[in-house]
Amino acid sequence: MTPTVIAVIPARLNSKRFPNKVIYPYCGKPLLFYVYNEVRKAKNIDRVVVATDSRQVQKAVAAFGGEAVLTSTRHRTGSDRVAEVMQKLGGDIVINVQADNFGLKAPVLDRTIERLASDGSIEFATLARRLDTDDELFDPHIVKVVVAGEGSALWFSRLPIPYLRKADKKNRVKQFPFLAHIGVYFFRSRGLARFARWKRSPLEKAESLEQLRILENGARITVFKTAMRPVSVDTPQDLKKLKRVYG
Repeated sequence: MTPTVIAVIPARLNSKRFPNKVIYPYCGKPLLFYVYNEVRKAKNIDRVVVATDSRQVQKAVAAFGGEAVLTSTRHRTGSDRVAEVMQKLGGDIVINVQADNFGLKAPVLDRTIERLASDGSIEFATLARRLDTDDELFDPHIVKVVVAGEGSALWFSRLPIPYLRKADKKNRVKQFPFLAHIGVYFFRSRGLARFARWKRSPLEKAESLEQLRILENGARITVFKTAMRPVSVDTPQDLKKLKRVYG
């Protein structure tokens, strides 16, 4: 049976480094529109929903023809917000797409969904790409991931991992295939329900990385490597990055 797949984009209005970021206008549309539109192109996704605690965001989504659901203001992570929405919507596979991921490719999302649909043992999955520069490697806003040989995540960190003990200080990314995490999470519905039941974990709090809750509770995250290189907008200065994606 073909699984029902729902993509949820958690969208907070109050971003510390870029207030009102998700509704900031870019070429006549709120930034959130571009992420929503890219996800909607995926053939294997049945429904795309924005999860927000802001009526202002809800109105902005409705204005461009999207669907938004109001959630509690108490959530500390996007995946917890997604879990609340999915209690109402149901679905077999759930995708949490971070609202500041620009340049996502629908075929990559579709292939990952197909892998989950064909392998019922995968409960949690995400994406990663090769790091291109040492600046990226040392940027705490770009999360790094190390992956075991069979494809499961060993760890995520804002610091460069692994540490290269004997590496030259220049061009470290040429000396080891460092991986950057891409902010898209694929959950089987039972996995998302488990995630929401677990308390925020100590290392999750320390790094401010929600995926560490999964690893700290002994579960496995499958990491699919991709050549896709979405860009993230964290500050107003990052808007110039969007020219690489949208011109």
